Amino acid sequence: MEEHSTRPTRAWVLHPDISSDRARRAAGPALAEAVSLAAALPHLEIAGAEVVPLPKVRPGLLFGSGKIEELAAKFKANEVDLVLVDGPVTPVQQRNLEKEWKVKLLDRTGLILEIFADRARTREGVLQVELAALSYQRTRLVRAWTHLERQRGGLGFVGGPGETQIEADRRAIDEAITRIRRQLAKVVKTRDLHRAARKKVPFPIVALVGYTNAGKSTLFNRLTGAEVLAKDMLFATLDPTMRAVELPTGKKVILSDTVGFISDLPTQLVAAFRATLEEVLEADLICHVRDIAADETEEQAADVETILTELGVRENVPRIEVWNKTDLLPDDQREALSKRAERAEDIFALSAYEGTGLTPWIEAVTAALDDARHDSTLNLPYADGRRRAWLYDQGVVRDEVQGEDGVTLQVHWTARQEKAFRGL
Repeated sequence: MEEHSTRPTRAWVLHPDISSDRARRAAGPALAEAVSLAAALPHLEIAGAEVVPLPKVRPGLLFGSGKIEELAAKFKANEVDLVLVDGPVTPVQQRNLEKEWKVKLLDRTGLILEIFADRARTREGVLQVELAALSYQRTRLVRAWTHLERQRGGLGFVGGPGETQIEADRRAIDEAITRIRRQLAKVVKTRDLHRAARKKVPFPIVALVGYTNAGKSTLFNRLTGAEVLAKDMLFATLDPTMRAVELPTGKKVILSDTVGFISDLPTQLVAAFRATLEEVLEADLICHVRDIAADETEEQAADVETILTELGVRENVPRIEVWNKTDLLPDDQREALSKRAERAEDIFALSAYEGTGLTPWIEAVTAALDDARHDSTLNLPYADGRRRAWLYDQGVVRDEVQGEDGVTLQVHWTARQEKAFRGL
């Protein structure tokens, strides 16, 4: 405990490249992503990282005995406190490897849970992470549950109060799950009320989705001026942030910045964050933001589409693809990419960081949301100032004639706006 209070936790990242796994990802980019995941935790210091070629998985120890001894010596020489294995590790493998290496070990799911816990800001986000962590750890029963008593940040898997290995009691975990689900039900009820209130506002929702670190928050900040955390870091944003935005045409929309997706996202988190991603399910337009400069941009795009399908996003929701981070490309590649995007109907190449290429994309967003409009004549009494003000705020009034008992308005509006007006 004293040691961890004076220096960060030294971590070593391993990516098992299992040759018998036909669906495995390219080892180099996969290791780089795993290192970026580890770097997302502020109290970790990356002491080293390597790909471990593996013909097949050993049931009890994952790796072969020779490799385990070789790594043990390396960890000792580098004063490693924590080993991060980029892949699934069974409870038995975890216990055995921790015993052999005399360090803590986290698999990919455990690491992502730890990051989610560190990043979650809203009440619902915190509860969803704890519920996912409890479900994940319930089968393991090898960690102290002191993180449940902590005020904020982290799950106690890495350093801190969770340092000691204590056999968790299954009943205590089940009770904690029941308690959190009860709290979550209250939070979700409040969210339902907020969502119902939003539905009365006839502004369409534009959801920014994409692989983690694709630049969604930078794009969000560019449009809204909001101070959402935008760093070159995986999972910088975990709770959806929503802001009303007025497009250059005067059209108002609600822009939603969502948690970034990632390959092999733990199933517990796909389920746990379904509620958090409800804004995507309700979106009138989805903008898929891609880091077009990333080596694995095509694979990342496929992962995003897979998760959107798993979430149950309707196929008929219009989508626009945003090729972001063009500023990171050489000039010739950037020019070629821009020409490719120009030839495509729903693809736009831009740089949210530089603020270049935004206009065509914003125009496309406006066009996609420009519902068919029709004319109506409304008679309102003078006492109905609130609804009259609402019509002017929507920018739909074309003419107004004042009479003895009230006003006659000529309006040009969408079916959505008319429905909202009738509900006022």
